[in-house]
Amino acid sequence: MEPPASYISSSELSNHNTPHDAWISIHGKIYDVSSWLQRHPGGALPLLTVAGTDATDAFLAFHPASAALLLPAFSTGLSLSDYAVSAASSDYRKLFSHLSALNLFERKGHTTLILLSLILTLLPLCVCGVVCSESTCVHMLSGALIGFLWIQSGWIGHDSGHYNVMLTRRFNRFAQILSGNVLAGISIAWWKWNHNAHHIACNSLDFDPDLQHLPFFVVSSKFFNSLTSKFYNRKLNFDSLARFLVSYQHWSFYPVMCFARVNLFAQSFFLLLSKRKVENRGVELLGLLAFWVWYPLLVSFLPNWWERVLFVVVSFSVTGIQHVQFCLNHFSSKVYLGPPSGDDWVEKQTNGTLDVNCSAWMDWFHGGLQFQVEHHLFPRLPRCHLRKIAPLVKDLCKKHNLPYNCVSFWKANVLTIQTLRNAALQARDGSGPAPKNLVWEAVNTHG
Repeated sequence: MEPPASYISSSELSNHNTPHDAWISIHGKIYDVSSWLQRHPGGALPLLTVAGTDATDAFLAFHPASAALLLPAFSTGLSLSDYAVSAASSDYRKLFSHLSALNLFERKGHTTLILLSLILTLLPLCVCGVVCSESTCVHMLSGALIGFLWIQSGWIGHDSGHYNVMLTRRFNRFAQILSGNVLAGISIAWWKWNHNAHHIACNSLDFDPDLQHLPFFVVSSKFFNSLTSKFYNRKLNFDSLARFLVSYQHWSFYPVMCFARVNLFAQSFFLLLSKRKVENRGVELLGLLAFWVWYPLLVSFLPNWWERVLFVVVSFSVTGIQHVQFCLNHFSSKVYLGPPSGDDWVEKQTNGTLDVNCSAWMDWFHGGLQFQVEHHLFPRLPRCHLRKIAPLVKDLCKKHNLPYNCVSFWKANVLTIQTLRNAALQARDGSGPAPKNLVWEAVNTHG
């Protein structure tokens, strides 16, 4: 018979939120995960973000049922004396159990296989269009198809970072390296590091890297105070360069998105060449090397420099659509400062996301991002089921008076530009403090 548990309060738990003293609560029981930080497959940052709080909903959302078997090894023998579950969280967990009982988290469909087949069919056609044709139009069409393939490979990389899109972890890893590093030139390790932080602290101005785009963009005037990024662990300086660029961000948004992947290339190398622990660093670097061999080599077969430049511009601009899509789901949604708290995790996810209404035949275009509310509540759910559960999530939100924002693709763009314009007009106000000029921010920003 187990000895009776000792109890601590939520306020006492909140004191255990450092790398050397990281405690979390799951279903009211306290676990010390300090020793697990550097071994956590999702990285240390998500654990540190929820350290000192109840992390039950986040734990359920991001982990398979088998992960619960690891918890006893980290038990402190303590429990929360004031543990309580909100009505919204209670119903969220019931819905989670219902989806699990239907085995939806394990039924992945054939989406990834279809996309890989499409990519591996169209890629040789692009190569033939460049190598075997003398037509400039065919060359540019090939460049556009390369951009389209990058978008589709991006959806595979996104999905594979949340759940095994293949039958085994080894094949899943192969799909990640192929779709991300080799085909698109973007490190899957960087993507997972960044994207996990985004999901766990959705739309937190100082914790979510997907809102930290200085000096090019801001979604809130709070960035004018030079916030400190908890993700990059540095101050996001709102200097004179940032003030100028942000003042026109509603005009520069789409042009910048056309070349946003340049920053993703840089971020990939920054991570892989850093001292930060990276799983399979050598394989990641080899994958990037493969990209930087095949893509420049393909471009070199074009007959002259102006066609080469135009080919790159076209391929980058087409895939810029995906960068816009990533922004539409969050830029116009509610934002906040600080880390998420365990007792309002469902509320934070629904407040910070926006669905895009589209017909089922257009699902290939959005790659699952059109069901962003559903995806953020159930990130491990294969995207082939997101449309199926949307009515259930909508009912959950309606019952608990939570936002379920769903607009057309056009309206999502309008809302995003309005958000950027509002911040731009505030940035033009000369009454703010005169900032210093730190050009480094332009190089080391996330895009």
